[in-house]
Amino acid sequence: MDLNPETDLELIRHFSAPPAKVWRCWSEVGLMKQWWVPKPVWVRQMELDLRPGGQFLTVMVVPDHGDHLVDGCFLDVVPERRIVFTDALVAGFRPAGAAMFGFTAVITMQPEGTGTLYRALAMHKDKTIRDQHEQMGFHEGWGTCADQLNALSAGL
Repeated sequence: MDLNPETDLELIRHFSAPPAKVWRCWSEVGLMKQWWVPKPVWVRQMELDLRPGGQFLTVMVVPDHGDHLVDGCFLDVVPERRIVFTDALVAGFRPAGAAMFGFTAVITMQPEGTGTLYRALAMHKDKTIRDQHEQMGFHEGWGTCADQLNALSAGL
């Protein structure tokens, strides 16, 4: 996927673990809950049905702000290589009632030597929503989570 700088946000990291270990951290709920949100936020509930049309649900607990539900849908899943999900749809490709941003994320894991080239692309429908997501801390939040994912996958 090509980056559209008007509507997209991108994060690229070089991980020391191979794609198989990074994939485990994306596909096993117990592992994913450890890196998915930047601390001190934590995950109370997570549902992963890693197949096109499958549910991607998280309930995050934000200190002093309570629970935050994100209910989405996986669009494409290629084990150890790519995950595409959106908050614009829920399980079964049903339209979401009130998506936070209505964005689609494309996560890629490319072999790079003994490690992984990790890319997270968040695609938005317009510049205004992209800018809102960036101002809410996309780079800091997604960057912290990527660092946590790198550390966890390296320790497997």
